Amino acid sequence: MELELQSIKLPSDNERPFVIAGPCSAESEEQVMTTAKQLASKGCHNFRAGVWKPRTKPGGFEGHGEKALPWLQRVQKETGMLVATEVATPEHVELAMKYGIDILWIGARTTANPFAMQALADALRGCKTPVFVKNPVNPDLELWIGALERLNQAGVTHLGAIHRGFSSYDKKIYRNLPMWQIPIELRRRIPDMPIICDPSHIGGKRELVAPLCQQALDLGADGLIVESHCDPDKAWSDASQQVTPDVLDYILSLLVIRDETVTTEGIHELRKQIDELDNQLMNLLAQRMRVCREIGQYKKEHNMTVLQHIRYSEILDKRGAQGALCGMGTDFVKKIFESVHEESVRQQMEIINQ
Repeated sequence: MELELQSIKLPSDNERPFVIAGPCSAESEEQVMTTAKQLASKGCHNFRAGVWKPRTKPGGFEGHGEKALPWLQRVQKETGMLVATEVATPEHVELAMKYGIDILWIGARTTANPFAMQALADALRGCKTPVFVKNPVNPDLELWIGALERLNQAGVTHLGAIHRGFSSYDKKIYRNLPMWQIPIELRRRIPDMPIICDPSHIGGKRELVAPLCQQALDLGADGLIVESHCDPDKAWSDASQQVTPDVLDYILSLLVIRDETVTTEGIHELRKQIDELDNQLMNLLAQRMRVCREIGQYKKEHNMTVLQHIRYSEILDKRGAQGALCGMGTDFVKKIFESVHEESVRQQMEIINQ
């Protein structure tokens, strides 16, 4: 994936990851300034606050809009921090530019709508302000990349992505499932673009922020965007996932920053072993598919259906249990064999229909 990108250079401390922090919503000038000054005293350089808040249902606090933008200007003036807010419409963009907002982000609901993204791209045409795009609410990498492409084609070159997790009907530990494989694949497709993680929206609970921050950095995130409020329990939106500036400072102080580039001879040898094992896996898969094609030929000659449900269930149950005995997750092994079976069926269908 080739995008015309320029590096985003935002201030951060050398001993800490790049962080954007601040409340979910700009509720009042006092709340904004109190939180900003507390964060600044902890060494935070980048302040965030939602001015326009898209809520799931009408009737909730949807932000003060333009009224709150001078509060962010005051944060700039009195703390020296850069300020960031979400934009969802061309009007939001126009006002954010008018008030000199330093960093913009586009929310998950907006990313999911190509019409809205094109309208924003047109409004942001040629913009030099850094723009971060959150992943869409549904786990669709192409939709995420499409949103980034629309902005880039409009001349927005200071682009970044925010991983905030994906909505799921079945709520378990997380508010939004991390599905780390999606931002990892985004990194592979667009390696030069910064990707930062939003542990607040992934976790949905303040006690999950710390472990998610560490996990994100361990998986190569370039930074974090964390919701921090001077009095989280009284927050007007997303109270349960916000932390105080003191707690955020403590979380950041405990993070282990690992070096992605340093390698040793030992890990080089281990990677050679991985490559050799992968080659063996490919050869075994090729042999398995050859046998599957022979089975397909047999089914064709004897007028049998391709899909044999009992046999399929037997494979999944047997290999899942075997995987558990070998120290692997049952679901992981089942997913592998579901994919293998899908390819086997595809090849047998080709033979049947020849």
